[in-house]
Amino acid sequence: MALVEMVMPKMGESIMEGTVLKWLKNVGDSIEQDESVLEVATDKVDTEVPAIQGGVLKEILVQEGDVVAVGAPIAIISTNGEDTAAPAAPAAAEAPVAAPAAQAISQPAAASSDAAVAKLDQPASGRFYSPLVLNIAREEGISMQELEYVPGTGKEGRVSKKDILTYVESRKNAPQQAAAPQAQPQAQAPAAALQQQAATAPAAQPQAQAAPAASKPAASYSGNVEIIEMDRMRKMIADRMVDSKRVSPHVTSFVEADVTNIVNWRNKWKNDYKKREGENLTFTPIFIDAIAKAIKDFPMINVSVDGGNIIRHKDINIGMAVALPSGNLIVPNIKNADQLNLNGLTKKVNDLANRGRMNKLTPDDLAGGTYTVSNVGSFGNVMGTPIIMQPQVAIMAVGAIKKKPAVIETPEGDLIGIRHFMFLSHSYDHRVVDGSLGGMFVRRVADYLENFDVNQTI
Repeated sequence: MALVEMVMPKMGESIMEGTVLKWLKNVGDSIEQDESVLEVATDKVDTEVPAIQGGVLKEILVQEGDVVAVGAPIAIISTNGEDTAAPAAPAAAEAPVAAPAAQAISQPAAASSDAAVAKLDQPASGRFYSPLVLNIAREEGISMQELEYVPGTGKEGRVSKKDILTYVESRKNAPQQAAAPQAQPQAQAPAAALQQQAATAPAAQPQAQAAPAASKPAASYSGNVEIIEMDRMRKMIADRMVDSKRVSPHVTSFVEADVTNIVNWRNKWKNDYKKREGENLTFTPIFIDAIAKAIKDFPMINVSVDGGNIIRHKDINIGMAVALPSGNLIVPNIKNADQLNLNGLTKKVNDLANRGRMNKLTPDDLAGGTYTVSNVGSFGNVMGTPIIMQPQVAIMAVGAIKKKPAVIETPEGDLIGIRHFMFLSHSYDHRVVDGSLGGMFVRRVADYLENFDVNQTI
């Protein structure tokens, strides 16, 4: 009987680990190749992990809620379909030819050792640490005992990415002899941790951090209410939105654009495009095309901030907000949007929107965005003040297209006519984007929309 280790797959270029949300199969269940076996959450998206081979699920190696490093074993599959255990040695002999994503159980000791290194112990205090923080701690050789002393500035004393990186920096700069000459009762704690603890006193103790939350009076509700617990993604969105407002001073500029030419052009081509391609021709790819052109004119919009440095991105990866079946919003992005024509952008937009509605987006779809557009007009809103997607520095909301009477200038004089207008709302990070740049950028996008070439084909 052949036994194969199923490992945590690589789910994106920057994804180093995932949290097991739910096992979809039980021990002893028959599974088909590519059939979903468990649900995994990363810091970007929730996804299902398929079986790398068909057979019987022999053993589950990680439990729901566990944080597992990419490449670590998560389950054992009996590939010949039998559900009876076999001796370890024959299993190792029969499993050298496993699927590429699997590792044969010919080296159990090494696999166990790697798994042990990849995972920190559970915190004794019950303090929560995000997968990103735990990953940084592992890379820097910080034990769970030492991590407990890191002051957290997040909600309920949680350690943020900034907190752990600040601690790592102070840890590297701490004098090597700081702990040696003084034998104090706290000598068993790392020198850098004690130094940080002394500087931040009560905040350095996890127990002290939990105290304010414990003393907070219980909320009381009057009237007929329903209490709905946020799902994991909604909590993650909430944390990121609060963090963005805390980090970036938001400023919003507005421009009203005459998009009559775009409306007339789309009305001319949408039916033919639907028949030819079997897909809808929407306004979104036209908006993205105009934004990509404006970014090339104003490249300092396509930046991010890293401490005291401004990182200018040469790739133009434009994110678009997509509504999930749960009602939450997620932002996949179109890589190198400036290199695609309208037909290519339409294909990309439709693909991301469809996979988003089916919960089929991957972490790579969400990674690497440099600018974001949100179509609030799809909800009938004429304008909005969107929140920046960190670490980007700007985001644009496009409003609903409305007919309005307008003054039309002609060689024979001014006339009153019916035109199609929409508002563009540009929110930007005032740390690095001044009002002149933010205002000129949104005006340039409007110019590209208003000067749309009605003679082009698709």
